[in-house]
Amino acid sequence: MEILPFGRRALLARVGTGLDPALLGKVLAMDRHVRKRPGVRETLPAYASLLVFYDPEEVSGEQVRAWLTEPQPSALPEGRLHEVPVVYGGEFGPDLPEVARWAGISEAEAVRLHAGVEYLVYMLGFSPGFPYMGSVPEAIAVPRLPQPRPRVPAGSVAVAGRQTGIYPSSTPGGWRILGRTPLQLFDPSRQPPARFEVGDRVRFVPVERADWEVPVASTAEDSDGTPALAVLDGGLLSTVQDLGRSGYRRYGVPPSGAMDPRALEAANACVGNPPECAGLEFTWPAPTLEALVDVEVALFGADFGAEVDGRPVPNGAAVRLRRGQVLRFRAPRAGAWAYLALGGGVGRSPVLGSRSTHVPSGLGGRPLRRGDVLRQGRPVGGVPARGCQVAEGPVRVLPGPHPHAFPPGALEHLLGAQYVVSARSDRSGYRLQGPAIGHAGAGEILSEGMAVGAVQVPPSGQPIVLMPDGPTAGGYPVLAVVLEEDLPRLAQKRPGEPVRFVLA
Repeated sequence: MEILPFGRRALLARVGTGLDPALLGKVLAMDRHVRKRPGVRETLPAYASLLVFYDPEEVSGEQVRAWLTEPQPSALPEGRLHEVPVVYGGEFGPDLPEVARWAGISEAEAVRLHAGVEYLVYMLGFSPGFPYMGSVPEAIAVPRLPQPRPRVPAGSVAVAGRQTGIYPSSTPGGWRILGRTPLQLFDPSRQPPARFEVGDRVRFVPVERADWEVPVASTAEDSDGTPALAVLDGGLLSTVQDLGRSGYRRYGVPPSGAMDPRALEAANACVGNPPECAGLEFTWPAPTLEALVDVEVALFGADFGAEVDGRPVPNGAAVRLRRGQVLRFRAPRAGAWAYLALGGGVGRSPVLGSRSTHVPSGLGGRPLRRGDVLRQGRPVGGVPARGCQVAEGPVRVLPGPHPHAFPPGALEHLLGAQYVVSARSDRSGYRLQGPAIGHAGAGEILSEGMAVGAVQVPPSGQPIVLMPDGPTAGGYPVLAVVLEEDLPRLAQKRPGEPVRFVLA
């Protein structure tokens, strides 16, 4: 077994590299042994590894490592058995004919093979509640699509190689769709929110027709608080964020939260809010907002040239907006993400313990658009304002947990090169452009848990730094991990700006 640090707040324990129930049994035994220990914040079991997040102020990494190495019974427990009705083929399974042709069999035989296996849930990831299951019969283990679809309907049952899965929500996807189930796989009002857990068993049951369940909204009604700001223009990407959610990575739920939490905390402090209050995060083009009542606000983070009635609004100071006044932003001057705090915070009911928006899945809400209203929570007061120091220089990293996946000198190659932020960067990941980094193998690994700040290197060799909305697990090896305190500085870099790394 290997145990490697994944940044300063996590350890990755790896017991093998294959799609093997015996390895998953060892992983789940470790998971049961450590997940309730003091100082352990959450765990993420996946295939042949366990990612353990802990609070170093409560427990040392050495102690967590010792718990992981204590002998445990490793027989795979018999997980719950789920029978999943599936309407195969037709409009619900557009790839079934192609899968049958690829296998040289009839569509009916392809359905019989897919539904004739009891599958094991090896991991939840990609999107909240998405189950990775195995193993698909070799005869229909068709490769994924060469080009992902921009939208796969929720409930789609699909295959990719020896794995099968079900899309819990409508997202892009590259797996071959065989059919669709009416079951809802993810419900944030339920505990746990995912229908399946790692170690559960699944059987697909072919049906001719099905009554579709009414989806439960993954957003909260914005009924908390008083209407304060009307959205005249939502901008490119404006979302409600707080400091993120925790405890749900094992179900495929990323932490989300502010890209620059220090800036959000500083904006909150300016209006007397506790640091955990939700605020509005936005990038350029910025939103246009009209005050519906007299309201105290503060801006921090990126400077987009804010003004009210033609007068500049400074960053880092509380400003009183009068009813009917309009807050506009004229031009991007510095930074990528700005934060607007309201006295009392943005009023929104929490979803899974947080008011943050997970943009890819819509969990917790969606980006603002014209006609929306931001509500104001009850002002707290008494929180002292504080500054927000921004360090300069290279972004600090620690070595990643996959050194075996890279040739000697790969980390030094990363540290010695200059990259620029790609225009394809977003809240899920910052894509960097620069000298390609080689691999010792194919450039992919058996999927393992991921942490925000992971510097993944896909087969292209161009690094991707995972950000708050990024997937909880992935199959690209991680060469380095950005320090948590340096991530905001990276997040504030705009497309085209240079990035250099240095070993912490």
